[in-house]
Amino acid sequence: MRYQNLPLGSGRLYQGGVRQIPPVLLALGLLAGFSPGSVSAADVPVVRETPAVVVAPALLRLADRLRRLEEDGLDPRAYAVPADDLATTDPAAWHAGLMRAASLALADLLHGRVQHLAGRADLRRDIAAVPLAPLAEQLIAAAEPAAVIERAALLPADAGPLKAALAAARARVEAGGWPTVPGGAETLEPGATDPVRVPALRARLAVVDPLLMAAPPEDSAVYDPVLVSAVQRFQAEHGLQPDGRVGRQSLAALNRPAEVLVRQLRVALDMRRAAAAVPAERRIEVNVAHQRLQVLERGRVLLDMPVIVGRPDRQTPMMRLRMNAVQFNPPWGVPERNAREDLLPKFRRSARSMAEKGFRVYTVVDGERVEVNPLDVEWRSVSRERFPYVVRQEAGAANALGRIKFIMPNTEDIFMHDTPDRHLFSRPERAFSSGCIRLARPLDLFDVVAEGTAGWDRTRAGGVLESRATTAVALARPLPVRLHYTAAVVEGGEVRVRPDIYGLDEAYARALDAPARRSPPPATEPARVAGVR
Repeated sequence: MRYQNLPLGSGRLYQGGVRQIPPVLLALGLLAGFSPGSVSAADVPVVRETPAVVVAPALLRLADRLRRLEEDGLDPRAYAVPADDLATTDPAAWHAGLMRAASLALADLLHGRVQHLAGRADLRRDIAAVPLAPLAEQLIAAAEPAAVIERAALLPADAGPLKAALAAARARVEAGGWPTVPGGAETLEPGATDPVRVPALRARLAVVDPLLMAAPPEDSAVYDPVLVSAVQRFQAEHGLQPDGRVGRQSLAALNRPAEVLVRQLRVALDMRRAAAAVPAERRIEVNVAHQRLQVLERGRVLLDMPVIVGRPDRQTPMMRLRMNAVQFNPPWGVPERNAREDLLPKFRRSARSMAEKGFRVYTVVDGERVEVNPLDVEWRSVSRERFPYVVRQEAGAANALGRIKFIMPNTEDIFMHDTPDRHLFSRPERAFSSGCIRLARPLDLFDVVAEGTAGWDRTRAGGVLESRATTAVALARPLPVRLHYTAAVVEGGEVRVRPDIYGLDEAYARALDAPARRSPPPATEPARVAGVR
């Protein structure tokens, strides 16, 4: 049985032969662009002519748009868009398959395909704020259903710049990737001459930097000021020190495969779908991937500073917490893992030096701690596997927590703190801690979080710090804290992507591409499920 259609909007559907239109086509109302219920079999005039199928062009455009879901970071194969030739051999199946694919794609574009990942408390969907039903109804009734899919694709924050960056990255993959910049025994310094590395560096950056392309060099082997400026722009965009020196980290960023960038941008798009609305209240956000802390309130940035986060083998967990207290001149109760893995080698080298830095050692006898002189311990006979001591560091200038600790009660014993290792903040990559957040400007953070706490300001805080007395302050206004991992951010319309230091984008991408047997969502809001819908 074949059906002949007039164009969308014609208001009439013609049938070849004398049999009635299958109910599925009437229910969908889409073979010629009808709304559901707008036509019945009685409304269809019968014509007796050679059966033929002319599929509504708008539906072909819908099918084409669904096959281009890779533009939105999704895999079109996950939606099983039926081939167009099925429309002529089995139009009912073609329409049913098309609408199923469109419904699934619409739900994923609005609410995100990945609904949950273990260990990612920073991911929170607010699907109630992005209702599915209105756009689902538009998809069925629209004269141009592909436009409904396009609108859904552009709803997330920063979708435009991220999609443009994704398209450029895909084009680079199709072109064979970036030109490779070879490494060398030494850092490539401005003004250097290198007939191998400098031309390769110029070729790599010319792909993405039109200013460099417009300025051909006098000597291709010389690392000249024009190329130095291009390197500095690249370094700034990638969160590196913009000094023009091409060392290990800059080289790694230059040679990062374009496929990795595609993966990170796909993840960034899906993460932003139905993302929970940004609260207006004052709050602390730490982007672990970018190693930065911000205090935000009503769309304003009150404070912005670099931080040090957990190294890859001791990752800072993604969490939602509340900061409720500050401690000045804190002692450090050393976690067992840190004592075994980090401090034991230092005690072996010089127990006296450790004692001078305020480290005290205890053993437990009958449930009670008994202090042991670290100079009396034969540290070389102590192993990581059999470490019978409890270690504590007294407050002081050498204390690993610095002079201020910000308390956020949680089961992981994660907090923010000062550090005596100030030099580390000048480094572009700052994943050095054992999981806690080290602050570049802890007193600036205290100024913000202590507002409203009677009797406390920077002057009093300075006096307490000078006294070296351990002092706790309960905050009158505990602040929400979110530790999140967002490698791709948009600043001033420009996309900035940091390395996936924890591999969390890679894990998200695997979930994004995981196969799933799914049913189209109902017109009303679907129930929430974990994992991939």
